[in-house]
Amino acid sequence: MVRATGNIDGMKKRVAILGSTGSIGKQTLEVIEQHPDDFEVEVLTARNSVRELIVQAKKHKPDSVVIGNVERYKEVKTALADEPVKVYAGNESIDQIVQGGNVDIVLTAMVGFSGLTPTINAIKAGKTIALANKETMVVAGEIVTELAHKHKVSILPVDSEHSAIFQCLVGEFRNPVEKIYLTASGGPFRGKTLDHMMSVTREEALRHPNWSMGNKITIDSASMMNKGLEAIEAKWLFGLKPDQIDIIVHPQSIIHSIVQFEDGSMKAQMGLPDMRLPIQYALTFPGRVRSDFERFNFLDYPQLTFEELDREVFRNVTLAYRAMEKGGSMPCVLNAANEVAVETFLSGGIGFLQMSEVIEETMNSIEFIAHPTLDDYHELDKVARDFARKVIHKKS
Repeated sequence: MVRATGNIDGMKKRVAILGSTGSIGKQTLEVIEQHPDDFEVEVLTARNSVRELIVQAKKHKPDSVVIGNVERYKEVKTALADEPVKVYAGNESIDQIVQGGNVDIVLTAMVGFSGLTPTINAIKAGKTIALANKETMVVAGEIVTELAHKHKVSILPVDSEHSAIFQCLVGEFRNPVEKIYLTASGGPFRGKTLDHMMSVTREEALRHPNWSMGNKITIDSASMMNKGLEAIEAKWLFGLKPDQIDIIVHPQSIIHSIVQFEDGSMKAQMGLPDMRLPIQYALTFPGRVRSDFERFNFLDYPQLTFEELDREVFRNVTLAYRAMEKGGSMPCVLNAANEVAVETFLSGGIGFLQMSEVIEETMNSIEFIAHPTLDDYHELDKVARDFARKVIHKKS
């Protein structure tokens, strides 16, 4: 009996993990540890988390590591002097290393806009992409999908919702999709009023009921911007129109998303809320490999419930749909303003609801470009961030 493996030819997949010290990066390494015959770590990168990167490098012995902050290069280089690991530094090194001939799959888990350029470089080099950086598709989905088609590169979604949609579509690609439903837990503020949201704290916003994630994505989940970004990403990943994408609150986080076909039938992908499952699926596709992850028991969840999303309270979803429908440069501006707003909220500079105000004012003020180039996106990101900071300064 032949066991399904990460590569159908039996060869190990060599994995580059961009953002290895973050939540997704760490869980990817857990998956790889469980399947040493299927995968090996080729590249690890981090922005500032030097100690964790060093520990990971000593344990997994990748060919190379990159520390994004060039000021920390000497520290990493010295710590790994006795290891068979090459050490590089800077964003340009990250952009270049994904093109290496020894890399089979690039898992992009960098946070925010920073994941765009290395993902594009990896696509141009013909690497399979395991995409955990939704901002890449939000900002430049049209360019990314065109490049992937041109270079015959697979983009395998890692986000639980998009992985769910992808799994539901396997074997169905010739059957038209009528609609998809992205499920949302509702986050820590499900059912809360606008009055309540005016006084929420950083600590409350970081207390997600179902998932363990990094600070940025946790705040996005609390504000529901995460769902808005996921809707934009789904548009590009699955070739959908905005009115084919719906968001529904599912507090138990067991059904990860749903596909409705034109005959009215529906498929849902289910499982316990564990990010290692979609990570492993992306790494092993088209096969599945055994795991020792906890199994779902229906008797532990006698009721699976669904609710309408309150778009008055969670205005970020409306803003994201507005950006998706407008297209062009608008999603890039939305993303840039959101990243600045979240960073400022986490540092105590603005209130929770003010994040939406900053994003909306930035979207209303930055010049719109219908068909941006990659250079335009980089310039728009900078301009939008600068403007958002000015808006925040006026509010403080």
